Amino acid sequence: MEVVPAWAPAVGFTLLPHAGGLLGGNITKREIPTWYQTLQKPSWCPPNWMFAPVWGTLYTSMGYGSYLVWKELGGFNEKSVVPLGLYAGNLALNWAWTPIFFGAHKMGWGLVTLLLTTGTATATTVSWYNINKAAAYLMIPYLAWLSLASALNYRIWKDNRNKKRPE
Repeated sequence: MEVVPAWAPAVGFTLLPHAGGLLGGNITKREIPTWYQTLQKPSWCPPNWMFAPVWGTLYTSMGYGSYLVWKELGGFNEKSVVPLGLYAGNLALNWAWTPIFFGAHKMGWGLVTLLLTTGTATATTVSWYNINKAAAYLMIPYLAWLSLASALNYRIWKDNRNKKRPE
């Protein structure tokens, strides 16, 4: 008798990244009308409504990619430590950005966190490529979005770093 249905790991891995996104979404939702709206942003800043569907798609894509790597390597074992460890570190950094940027209003530290996130996402993608090419390709849109997010975070920090924080 099978204890865990065969489809459960695929669903679990695919949904896992959304956990941090949902928690961070509560902070973001609170801070957009009170703080974020007051910041000067570049003309190429995506509209606020775009972020949730983009992140939902990216989280699903990278989550499923992690499942493909896990399955290809036969689960959690010695061979999966580096590729899934890099991914776990990337998720932790990804989830940390929202409380840093939106929660603490630390735009500079948010940029540092994003650059570290981009580095670990790149390392994750490279480590996945020789294991499962599809998994690595599923990370490409995430890397592209992180590039945009990093540039946006930099411009917001640069244009607002001397602005007094509302009390």
